[in-house]
Amino acid sequence: MVFKELFKKIIPATILSAYHLMLAWVAAVWYRFPSRRLIVIGVTGTKGKSTTSFFITKLLETLGESVGLSGTIMFKVGRREWPNTLKMTMPGRFRLQRLLRDMVRAGCAFAVIETTSEGIAQHRHRGIDYDVLVFTNLSPEHIERHGSFEAYKRAKQSLFQNLHRSFHKNLFFHKQVRRILKVIVVNRDDPHFAGFVQFSADQHVAVSLCDTAAAIFARDVISNDSGNTFTVADQHFTLSLLGDFNVMNALLTLAVGAVFDFSLEHMRLALAKLPQIPGRMQRIDGGQDFTVIVDYAHEPKSMEALFRNAKRLRKNPQSRIITLISSTGGGRDVARRPMLGKLAGGYADIVIVTDEDPYDEDPNVIMQAVARGVVEAGKILGQTFFIFQDRKEAIFEAIRLARSGDVVLLPAKGSERVMAVAHNTHIPWSDEAIAREALKK
Repeated sequence: MVFKELFKKIIPATILSAYHLMLAWVAAVWYRFPSRRLIVIGVTGTKGKSTTSFFITKLLETLGESVGLSGTIMFKVGRREWPNTLKMTMPGRFRLQRLLRDMVRAGCAFAVIETTSEGIAQHRHRGIDYDVLVFTNLSPEHIERHGSFEAYKRAKQSLFQNLHRSFHKNLFFHKQVRRILKVIVVNRDDPHFAGFVQFSADQHVAVSLCDTAAAIFARDVISNDSGNTFTVADQHFTLSLLGDFNVMNALLTLAVGAVFDFSLEHMRLALAKLPQIPGRMQRIDGGQDFTVIVDYAHEPKSMEALFRNAKRLRKNPQSRIITLISSTGGGRDVARRPMLGKLAGGYADIVIVTDEDPYDEDPNVIMQAVARGVVEAGKILGQTFFIFQDRKEAIFEAIRLARSGDVVLLPAKGSERVMAVAHNTHIPWSDEAIAREALKK
């Protein structure tokens, strides 16, 4: 692994990119282009990728389809599914192509692929013939990796730009051979949507919470501590999942289902059966009289959405919000660290600064940068904010401090099953398991 990191540093970026591209095509040829025998749905954006991918997968499965999934939360091939412990959303080229081949062998009709800007930059998507692309939203992230927000945006857009050039399929679907359309589905409410809907496709589908002209428009949206309700056309939908942002994820899912002629009524029934999503606004219940939430939020906009929804979960005006706060893994998005600290300090009553995935960076350097933002927001060390490098200790402390009616937030790691520390070492980890252990004690 040390050799691999050294290789990346000494080889020019253009040569390294060509090498990644070559590997992608070799992998596709080796596994005989399995994506050409699947209806491939790609989901990309800054936030909501994992949830929307999960929604689409479970919707199609509930409607009777055999589905495969490659995403942050899990991998799935038909009825077999297992957690993603790779510390990367998109697997390497050979692993991803092998996964697609396994989906074909298992008789899957659909493959849902959560597609990241990092994966696109490293050509992991090459040799995969997408049919439907879903754009969730866009905000600054991975700036140090891409060089600028515009470069990050262009990486995402390149996926859509090439959609109409990908292999056009005729597949047996719903008892007949059908030409599979190339479709772009976009969140009309995101300010960057026009940059994604501009590219050629057989069909463009927009969803919205604001624009009544959108193909899928939600009205009468209500979000509370029981979940969400909303209406599309003449169908009244119920989601038992927390977080108002899940309404948009559901609309994008409905748009995908509509592309394949599933009725709104059947999709309404299917969405009502959605299970709890691991590590996404996941309520941890150990019989306590306060709320504990495990979530994956780790950048400013998603953290702000998490805090906004946490307010709805408070039992009374005196209830407090207690949150952990860390930062995206070591060496990444350094500038956002004090921003996240200030955000947490502004929303939460008690803030606990802790570790996340330090990789080879000194965890104390990361935590001190986050702590500066917490102090700037007015929190006082030892009274309204604390520092625990050991994340397990931090979780125990957050739960120890909680009183009746409070809301305890454990963001950043979500459903991840490992923590990345120095020398490319991954140690087993689960915020959910630690929270349950703390609640028992």
